[in-house]
Amino acid sequence: MPDLAAPLSAWFRAHARPLPWRAPGFGAWGVLVSEFMLQQTPVNRVIPHLEAWLARWPAPAALAADAPAEAVRQWANLGYPRRALWLHRAAVEIRDRHDGVVPRDVAALLALTGIGDYTARAVAVFAYGDRHPVVDTNTRRVLARAVGGRSQPGPPARRDLAAMEAILPADTAEAAIVNAAAMELGAVVCTARSPRCDACPIADRCAWRAAGYPDTGDERRRQARYEGSDRQARGAVLRALRAAAPAAVPLDDIVPDWPDAPQRDRAIDSLIVDGLAEARGGLLSLPGHPVGDAPSLRAED
Repeated sequence: MPDLAAPLSAWFRAHARPLPWRAPGFGAWGVLVSEFMLQQTPVNRVIPHLEAWLARWPAPAALAADAPAEAVRQWANLGYPRRALWLHRAAVEIRDRHDGVVPRDVAALLALTGIGDYTARAVAVFAYGDRHPVVDTNTRRVLARAVGGRSQPGPPARRDLAAMEAILPADTAEAAIVNAAAMELGAVVCTARSPRCDACPIADRCAWRAAGYPDTGDERRRQARYEGSDRQARGAVLRALRAAAPAAVPLDDIVPDWPDAPQRDRAIDSLIVDGLAEARGGLLSLPGHPVGDAPSLRAED
């Protein structure tokens, strides 16, 4: 195993982006919220939403005291809105199980709604300074190339944590830096499509570069096209509910001009199943909001 820790650490200290969650004293709640938002969402889109979220709900108890609908509404256009619902449920669990303090223990974090291996370890490492391997998509790509000699990583697996553990230094503080550095390198230098090997601090010890950059295939799951998809229909329904909140909307007035009516109905049904919408008496609303008077949203009205 080549020594990747030292050059990664030195590079990160010189080139790391000044992101909000890296600021001293940012806090475990802020780190947790940022990790929820960063799942499948670019950093530049997350930052303004994160700032607005923490200004409104600076602690888990503040979010837990509000309706789930408000979390979905505040999520706005970040995408994958179930994350907002999961974050609200996690806030309730933190309030009820942990006296309003984001837990430090990885097992306790994993027991919260919406938190998996990556997020639990990210909070423990970046908020509390503990020593654990932290692996996201960018880290997996760096490890696949530098250690495995592959052009792209394979599907996520438990062995990814072992691979990251193998390059971490023993010192706890340095291990946190190396975790962050591997993620940062994958995000800005060792990118999926156009890696900038001339700017890479570990290029001289990269197995993929030494092998002549072979194309070893790409097993990453492809995201379905958004335009015309059920996901787009779900987004349109949620936008209508956010615009009307806290009032409910008659079902017939939910995006009535959607070109594919069965698709719209599937979107409504799936949002109800996911807990992102509630239907009562022919009305649809965001979850947890009382159903009030429902003004018609038809254009002719």
